[in-house]
Amino acid sequence: MASTVTRGQRGNHPSGQGAQPAPTPRPGYRQLLRTRGAWTFLLPGFAARQPFAMLTLSIVLLVQHTTGSYGVAGAVAAATGVSMALFAPYSGRLADRYGQRAILVPGVLVHAVSGLALTALALAHAPLWLLFLVAVPTGASVPQVGPMVRARWGVKLKGSPLMGTATAFESVTDELTFVLGPLLATALCTTVDPAAGLVAEASLTLVGGLLFAAQRATQPPVGTGDGARSQRPRHASALRLPGVRVLIVTFLGIGSVFGGMQVSLAAFTESLGRPGLNGVLYGVFAAGNMLSGLVFGAVVWKRAPRHRLLAGYAALAVAASGLWAADSVITLAGLGLLVGVCVAPALITGYTLVESLVPVGARTEAFTWLTGAVALGQAAAVTVSGQFEDRFWDGAGFLVPMGGTALALLTLVALRSRLVPRPVEGARTRGVDHRETVTVD
Repeated sequence: MASTVTRGQRGNHPSGQGAQPAPTPRPGYRQLLRTRGAWTFLLPGFAARQPFAMLTLSIVLLVQHTTGSYGVAGAVAAATGVSMALFAPYSGRLADRYGQRAILVPGVLVHAVSGLALTALALAHAPLWLLFLVAVPTGASVPQVGPMVRARWGVKLKGSPLMGTATAFESVTDELTFVLGPLLATALCTTVDPAAGLVAEASLTLVGGLLFAAQRATQPPVGTGDGARSQRPRHASALRLPGVRVLIVTFLGIGSVFGGMQVSLAAFTESLGRPGLNGVLYGVFAAGNMLSGLVFGAVVWKRAPRHRLLAGYAALAVAASGLWAADSVITLAGLGLLVGVCVAPALITGYTLVESLVPVGARTEAFTWLTGAVALGQAAAVTVSGQFEDRFWDGAGFLVPMGGTALALLTLVALRSRLVPRPVEGARTRGVDHRETVTVD
């Protein structure tokens, strides 16, 4: 059974005998949610992070409605995804330096205005170059609330055994976001109005983001990591760590699953003359994702995260390889459920590895790189899937998740040694009380 210890404390008891008995299991979700003040940032944070999962599909459904082309719709959506991926890490750095509120408030205002402007331009059949122009600030200003919530947990639970539970809980929350966001976008765009998805996305960003920013009591102190800004060691960018780069490629593949599924399911159901089934099929995929995430995040695993990631990602690549061959709604629903079940373990384990691979002062940035990688993979998949659907047969876009996960798996297998945790630079100078908490299998 896994236990939580501090680096340098193993072997303190002679011969390992006469020491404490086996440690108690990791505290559960219920105990975590009883943490004082947690709900003040969890609820608005949950609303504010929905746009990440709603934005791409809302743009695809709206622009496809106004232009009739999935290729064009995917390209516009990709512009937001690329800009989101490029700006997310810098948003994390600025939040660490100037405080979350200082970055979040102007960011959500810009995003709401840009999102509504993109909606109006699409409905007005504006030139394509203008849609691309507005899509860039729309994506760049998506609030990075997930990493900000993780940073708040880190401050509130520093040194607590609940920190491992919080990591799992946040990964499950990300899964739930990927479930509810696309379902909400699909329902609004297909039953209310094609523009309703983007309008709701902008509204949630504005309201949830401002409420989250207002929770100053739980905000990490400005310029702190392990100490005051003047005392804080200058960490290199998280991107310079080999393990983070491997995880970025891994998350690009996961993004290809989300992007390819969103476009291809919409095209498949439209070809059947039943576009409303898109929400049902994506709901099956999302339900498998969410349920798998809830179970996987609650288990105390005996195997090391690196081995779990390899096994889970191999399963995801195999499951995604069969999507393109689906020839009926029932077959596609079954395969979608299987793919959804396989996504959650890969995502959760990837985020878990950050805890052991990245120094404390660079973790917010590392989380934003992974979030951005999902967005970038999703953007690329939306673009390529849209082109495949326009140029080839209905369902050809499902080749994208297969190719994306296969390439990422090859990279993961080839570079798996880079996911082995290494001693944190400068740990010797920080003292025992500041040592990094890790999970020992």
